[in-house]
This record gives sequence, structure tokens and C-alpha cells, in this order.
Amino acid sequence: MSNYEITVECCLLAGRLMIEGGAETYRAEDTMERMARSQHLIGSQSFVMPTGIMFSANNSAPTRLMRINSRVTDLEKVAMVNSISRRLVNQELTIEAAYDELRKIETEHKTFPFWLQILASGVTSGAFLLLLGFDSVNLPAAMLIGALGYVIATLLELKTRVKFFAEFFAALVIGIAAYFAVYFGFGNNLDSLIIGSVIPLVPGLLITNAVRDLMAGHFVSGLSKGAEAFLTAFAIGAGVALVLSF
Repeated sequence: MSNYEITVECCLLAGRLMIEGGAETYRAEDTMERMARSQHLIGSQSFVMPTGIMFSANNSAPTRLMRINSRVTDLEKVAMVNSISRRLVNQELTIEAAYDELRKIETEHKTFPFWLQILASGVTSGAFLLLLGFDSVNLPAAMLIGALGYVIATLLELKTRVKFFAEFFAALVIGIAAYFAVYFGFGNNLDSLIIGSVIPLVPGLLITNAVRDLMAGHFVSGLSKGAEAFLTAFAIGAGVALVLSF
């Protein structure tokens, strides 16, 4: 590939990796434009959405489109791409070396082991329960149910590829498990168990990014992320409400 083609591919790949990792839209656009300017592509334009990226090096160059198929919360990936971008802008990396490092992140970067994610979910549920001042007697049950809900949501999403169905079913199981935990004496407060256990499913980063994108003037991305966060919250609420209605 020529230097121009590598630069365009490098900018598109950096933007895609950042959005896939949970970065804000304006941050991805800013990173892409800084990388392009460092390679003397003056006047480059980028338009980033949660599901795709459009990038044009200048007015006479063809516009490129890159599809984004999945988005998770992986701030380590975002930090790694940011680091490569800064080193490229500071002339510490060539564009070829930057592209190779981005390709390594794309192909070799792994998130935390699944068992550690399950453990973190349980700890998060327990910590949130204590943070809200609920009785610590509910702590073990909240940690177990929170971890169970995370496992169900993750595995169902991998199996069905329907995120909202996975979150609805996980919330339904959380509600049922919390009811039986109180029934058999493993807890004494149904509300605290449910509130603590659903925390790992709550789209906190998505809501934050939606607000930040709206404040930055990226209304398409902000509203898209807001709608996604609303649907997730609706799925969680519907699952819990279905249990409480009986």
C-alpha cells in the first residue's frame, strides 16, 4: 500500500477500535483527524456513528466507509489506541509502525478472562448494595445473583446475538433468584437484592457517552446511544417487573 492508503486505513482502524471499545464519538473523530494531520492530510473529514465510520482525506479523495458490528466496554483498548495516536502525532512512530500496532490490537488484544469478569460482577453487585446502605446480611446472595445474571446475559447474547433479549432474560432470572433467596432465608430484603444484582447489566458507560456526545453536538450518535441505553434499561426493568407482578 502507498503511504496515503496506509494513512487512511490507519485512521479508519483507529476510529473503529475506539468505538468498539466504548469511546465517545467526538474522541474518535478527534483522534482520526489528528492522525491524518500528522501525515499532512490537511482538510480531512470524519463522520463517526455507533454503527459506522465515514472518512475523507480531502475534497478530491474518495470517501471511505467502515462498518462497526460490535461495541463493548473495553477502556484499555481505547487507551492503547490513544497512546499510538499520540506517539504518531509526536513523530515517535511512523505511519507503518502505527498501523502494525493497531492491527496487533485488533487481532491480539484480549479482554479480561471470563472468570474474572464474573468475579468482578459479583463484587460490583455487593459493593453497590453496601453503597446504598442496605443490610450486609444480603451481601452474599447479592454477589451470587449478580454474577449469575452477568453469566446468563453474556452467554445468551453470544448464543442469540440479540442483546435486549439476553438482558431481559437475565433480569428475569435475577428477579426469580432474589425472590427465592429471601424465601429460603439467604436475604431479608428483596428490593436490595434486585437493585444490587442488576447493576452489572446497567448501561452506565452508554448513558455517559450519550450525554457527552449530545453536549458535544453529535446529536445522531448521542440519540442513537441514548435509544440503546433506554432499550437496555427497559429490558432490565421489564424482566424484574414481570417477576414482581406475580
